[in-house]
Amino acid sequence: MIERIMRENDMLEKEEIFSKVLRAGRRTYFFDVRATKADDYYITITESKKFTEEDGSFHFKKHKIYLYKEDFSAFAEILEEMTSYVLNHKGEEVISERHQKDFKKEYTSDKIESPRSSFTDIDFDDI
Repeated sequence: MIERIMRENDMLEKEEIFSKVLRAGRRTYFFDVRATKADDYYITITESKKFTEEDGSFHFKKHKIYLYKEDFSAFAEILEEMTSYVLNHKGEEVISERHQKDFKKEYTSDKIESPRSSFTDIDFDDI
């Protein structure tokens, strides 16, 4: 019995070898090196996204990718190609942030007419 518990503890310790976390707004990415039962390594990439309900409670949705050693080279090559493509075509600025700045600027400008000024003034006595 004690031997079985020790083996289970060894397996749990071996399962997660090395970890890094990337917090990105409502999303968190977990990068973990794990061990197989045969004591070989693989990587898991987990995206965890927080969703808040109207009542203030929240839950997380998680998506996980398992990446095995035989796929590392091709995965890294394609990831590098894809990230370079995006940065070369769109730059590093996040468009949604730029759009939000433009949106705020547009609606806080003195040139924008107040929505109330575009309505006709009607007196209920006229009806």
